[in-house]
Amino acid sequence: MNTNFFNQIQQLDFTGVLQLNISKGIESNLIVTVMLNNEQCGDNAKNGIPPLTFNATPQEFDEGFFEQITAPIKTVSGLMVDMEKFLKQLEEVKRQSAMEKEKADKQKKEQEAKDKKFKDGMAKADELEKEGKFREAWIKVPDMTEFPEKADEIRKRKTLLSDKFATPNLFGAMEEATPEPSQLEEVTADYPIDEEDEEE
Repeated sequence: MNTNFFNQIQQLDFTGVLQLNISKGIESNLIVTVMLNNEQCGDNAKNGIPPLTFNATPQEFDEGFFEQITAPIKTVSGLMVDMEKFLKQLEEVKRQSAMEKEKADKQKKEQEAKDKKFKDGMAKADELEKEGKFREAWIKVPDMTEFPEKADEIRKRKTLLSDKFATPNLFGAMEEATPEPSQLEEVTADYPIDEEDEEE
């Protein structure tokens, strides 16, 4: 007896293990249960997929069994493959999300450390300014290249400090050096000139 049963199984489009359970039913009927199991699919929801169950005579199975199971097996197989792809994509998203969170946390910590460094530098400059050490305070003000987002604040602070310790400019020094009316003129202005002495 020559059957093409296994050739037809081979032509079914499925991924996984196709399980057939055949038992005898009442009278001359057979009860056939077809279940597809895909161990690669890690989603436990696959366990909720019910098996296909048929109750028919052997002749009815010979005539239409493969027509009855082809579409459902293909659908279930595709569903389990999609479930596995979904799980893998979900894992990838979780992994990337964890990486992004870690990256964001790292950036946040770096920014906090940078902000602390800036505040500490400005606080030290304030301390030194109160002590009258303007040059030292100017040096302690953070560098603009290190904190470009705070460049204006740093520039203003350095300018205020440099104004306090800067030497007077050339013109300011000249103005301060200009003497009052000479004392010689004041002295001679007090004494009258004796015209008689000049005539002699």
